[in-house]
Amino acid sequence: MNKRFEILKEKMIQKMKITSLLVIILLAVSSCFAVNAPTSTADPISHEIWNGLLKKYVDAKGFVNYGGFKKDQAELRKYLSLLENNAPNERWSKEEKLAYWINAYNAFTVQLILDHTDEKIKSIKDIGSKVKIPFVNTPWDIKFINIGGKKLDLNNIEHGIIRKDFDEPRIHFALVCAAKSCPPLRNEAFIASKLNQQLDDQGFDFLNDSYKNQVSAKEAKLSNIFNWYGGDFKDKMSVIDWANKYAKTKANKDAKISYMDYNWELNGKY
Repeated sequence: MNKRFEILKEKMIQKMKITSLLVIILLAVSSCFAVNAPTSTADPISHEIWNGLLKKYVDAKGFVNYGGFKKDQAELRKYLSLLENNAPNERWSKEEKLAYWINAYNAFTVQLILDHTDEKIKSIKDIGSKVKIPFVNTPWDIKFINIGGKKLDLNNIEHGIIRKDFDEPRIHFALVCAAKSCPPLRNEAFIASKLNQQLDDQGFDFLNDSYKNQVSAKEAKLSNIFNWYGGDFKDKMSVIDWANKYAKTKANKDAKISYMDYNWELNGKY
């Protein structure tokens, strides 16, 4: 009995150590990529170009036709240029700013994939050096974005601007890093007037996709997103409460929580 207790105790200690390490890493990530958000004197922009592209090349389940985007790249570049030359400012509402940055992250991610389609990559993680150094030379650290005269990478947008400036965990249902286990790429642009409902819709679609989350009364097998960004979610409510907010099947308060393997294969085809 004592031996069994010692084994359980050791497992709990190891789990606490891993959790503490994750918290430290996420804090380091947030501080490492923190930037002053670019600004301009522009009025809020229309996301109609991006909306049209999404409706043409992303299906209802979030499957991306990168080949179609490639053929229509001139239109995509027109939208990216609109983003680059019209950064948000203090006159924009919170919703206008957040919709802008979510759309920017997703649109520039699509462009990053298109920039490497000739390499026949199977995952966003195939981009760049084969030896990846976290926070140094991953695909999310490539400074290929120029907004308001500032060179940015995808980490800057996600961690340095969105997570830093907006207290909104639901962004993790909307930011899509081109992987099968990511939330679905919404086939319409995020816009200020519908943003709250759009984020809730994303949560519903994500939590009820059994490939990414599986919730039952006794167990919640959740996306690793809830693990990696647990602090963001728990600032508002428990992970179980987040699951129950959107999942059709509700988990008991004492349900076992585990996290599913993350599939980094591309969320579409060329």
